[in-house]
Amino acid sequence: MRILTLFLVVANVLASFAAAQEASHNMSGHDHTAQTQAAMGGMDMPQPTPDWLPSPHVSSGTGWQPAAAPAHLWMKPLAGWDLMAHGALFVDYNQQGGPRGAGKAESVNWLMLMEQHPVGRGTVLFRQMFSAESLTAPHPGFPELFQTGETYHGQALVDHQHPHNVFAELSLYYTRPISEKVSWLFYGGPVAEPALGPVAFMHRASAAELPMAPLSHHLQDSTHTSFGVVTTGLIVDRFKIEGSLFNGREPNEQRYGIQLAALDSWSARLSVAPTRNWTAQYSYGRLEHPEALEPGSERRQTASIEYVRPFERGSWATSAVWGRKHKELENRNLNSYLLESTLNFKARSYAFSRIELADKDELFPDDPLRPNFRVGAYTFGGARDLVQSRLWQLALGADLTFYSKPSALNSAYGDYPVSFQIFLRFRPGSGYHRH
Repeated sequence: MRILTLFLVVANVLASFAAAQEASHNMSGHDHTAQTQAAMGGMDMPQPTPDWLPSPHVSSGTGWQPAAAPAHLWMKPLAGWDLMAHGALFVDYNQQGGPRGAGKAESVNWLMLMEQHPVGRGTVLFRQMFSAESLTAPHPGFPELFQTGETYHGQALVDHQHPHNVFAELSLYYTRPISEKVSWLFYGGPVAEPALGPVAFMHRASAAELPMAPLSHHLQDSTHTSFGVVTTGLIVDRFKIEGSLFNGREPNEQRYGIQLAALDSWSARLSVAPTRNWTAQYSYGRLEHPEALEPGSERRQTASIEYVRPFERGSWATSAVWGRKHKELENRNLNSYLLESTLNFKARSYAFSRIELADKDELFPDDPLRPNFRVGAYTFGGARDLVQSRLWQLALGADLTFYSKPSALNSAYGDYPVSFQIFLRFRPGSGYHRH
């Protein structure tokens, strides 16, 4: 009942915000060239935005998602500022199978506010991202077989995905052109994302209909919420190189605060956007003492490719991600591989899947040997928009997940566990609105 009440309150607030905007033309996903130019403040900038340049309004941190990615975003100009809002709210029933599974009514949710303004020859973008998951999926969080990472009551969190922090991002993003093909960027804040990993899973177009976090989250993009980040870099034609100093420690169990610490970790990332449909990145970083229950530091590598193809009355988005964690104290490598895809067809219908393999050495935290197991998760699902307008979309969806695992895990997880979800999904419409 609390989840449903929250859903209705948030839906009413967001719909009221969008409805207050004056009527204007709808900028759909396949019109993303004009959309990006407007969202980047194209009327105020000295040069038009190239149609291949990824938009910072549909990504996370300074990550690049293809410029062709559909944008579910509200926008309103006000006193020289572009005010924007987007997010997603899933209300679902989640049933994880097998002896270690559990069922739970819950909500995955996030809301991002953005304010953009020209500053000299450049542009400044402020971002604030919030999540109510600490209320809508209270400890120990979302049931998810084979998921690991972070803690609950001082113990390693296993078979659950932790809720995200109330303050998921509080950042500043400044870009300034140096020449026709070179721009400088500066990004950071008390809650931000270093230049490490792909675009975070909740922002990827390929995962737009998937409420569950990937099993490989903590080997690929878990640094999307870091308490203290400073990033700088250059965009040279279609390439971007950037480096970050940041606090590499995982957030603790207190989901309401900002846990600042020394910027003792670092990362570097090289990204490319060869066309408006493709982006790719490789990143490397060293994280000092990221895990609360493990004394050592780690090195992380990731590589990813994202593809988005708009077409009449829909789009197709696919991501392939590899992530590796090297635990220095144990001299151990953990690898993960992910392929996910979402197809939007006939405007209102969606088919989606996620296939991944991930190494897990925290399934039995009391075992001093910390055995490592490679597990696979194979998710397939679909959704249908019940309401679809310029202002908002409401969909009903469901998915099934099957698993592969070593036989040594059968006694704990069962021979053939199967999990499922049934959900409602609320978000802004597929374009934004402006004067």
